[in-house]
Amino acid sequence: MKFSLISVLALAASTAAFQPTGIARPAFAPAVRHTSSPLALDAAKLSVGDLSDADLKGKKVLLRCDLNVPLDGKTITDDTRIRSSMPTIEYLVSKGAKVFACSHLGRPKDGPEDKFSLAPCAARMTELLGKEVKLAPDCIGDAVADMASSAADGDVVLLENTRFYKEETKNEAEFVKKFAAPYDMFVNDAFGTAHRAHASTEGVTKYLSPSVSGFLLAKELEYLDGAVNNGEKPMAAIVGGSKVSSKITVLETLLDKCDTVIVGGGMVFTFLKAKGLSVGTSLVEDDFVETAKAVMAKAEKEGKRFILPSDVVVADAFAPDANTQIVPATAIPDGWMGLDNGPDATKEISEALSTCKTVIWNGPMGVFEFDAFAKGTFAIVDVLEEITSRGACTIIGGGDSVAAVEKSGKADKMSHISTGGGASLELLEGKILPGVAALADAKVAA
Repeated sequence: MKFSLISVLALAASTAAFQPTGIARPAFAPAVRHTSSPLALDAAKLSVGDLSDADLKGKKVLLRCDLNVPLDGKTITDDTRIRSSMPTIEYLVSKGAKVFACSHLGRPKDGPEDKFSLAPCAARMTELLGKEVKLAPDCIGDAVADMASSAADGDVVLLENTRFYKEETKNEAEFVKKFAAPYDMFVNDAFGTAHRAHASTEGVTKYLSPSVSGFLLAKELEYLDGAVNNGEKPMAAIVGGSKVSSKITVLETLLDKCDTVIVGGGMVFTFLKAKGLSVGTSLVEDDFVETAKAVMAKAEKEGKRFILPSDVVVADAFAPDANTQIVPATAIPDGWMGLDNGPDATKEISEALSTCKTVIWNGPMGVFEFDAFAKGTFAIVDVLEEITSRGACTIIGGGDSVAAVEKSGKADKMSHISTGGGASLELLEGKILPGVAALADAKVAA
């Protein structure tokens, strides 16, 4: 698929907050396209930027955002997700649409709970947008319908928490019908929930046409799917985290695509045990030792570089003030557990990444929350910053690796920081995301 000029311009404008000056956009084509790749969508998807002014002027647009922000009481402690939604909202407002944003927040147990109200989000959106964002008293019902019918072009309303209704996550048919009733069309800009077939992500597409992606969702697909399938070589994947069981699918998928795969975090020790090494009291998933052997054998057979740490930082307890020592990965002592990469491993990994043109990172190298075991993870951040400055495409694919980059203060030095945790992982695993699959297919240029 080739984006229309207005789509390209809108997408570029929408991503300005995430595309630091001096960092080149990736050379790969957007992910919303026809392709035989196992990670790609079945068909190209329509973006809000592909619609004409007439398609948007005066239309009542239901916009699914991801406003699931952290709160301290009623105070938002990190407004990243709200700011991520603003480009699409601003674009819709500029086109004279009547915008009705919706989102979940937290996990209400049984109906409305004041601590999960979206009121703080409406207030912050008002500040960012420079115009009032009204908070609806509900997400369905007569009051919402009245607000929709009386809205003026360019108005923005935030519906109350969709998960105040259990029918939202169940995608219950009658609830979906009521939820969609006041609106003319649907825009999904919530990548973080795109892997959920909920009423506000998938169900409403049955009643609202067109149903299209917002700019944030389109950008996530462009980077995550586009890099894996069309990334410039040499390409590397860094897969960390504690358990092989939670990362084995993405590890196998990226092994097929990348020239180099680097394994870090607690999952390292299942691989070391698979090599016949003693790992002390380090985390090991015995049920996945044979799987680890198979992955390493596949890498060797296909001529892929598969890097495990050559040395590790071990501790005598899982605690920030534990006694530590640096030992070869082949000589972890009994009673000690590995909690980070050692300096030799960090040097080898840095050298391997230094010539890469595309790097995808999912999962930390160690327990970076403890300063004693953070060096391996933050060394990855440093080398990714360096190669990004030289034109490489660096993608931080969700989860704890995003938290690590943000903690380092260098998030703006990466090519792309994904806003989706589970959604990022599932897309990298090659799974279909219901919230994306349900969107309208775009026309593909002949």
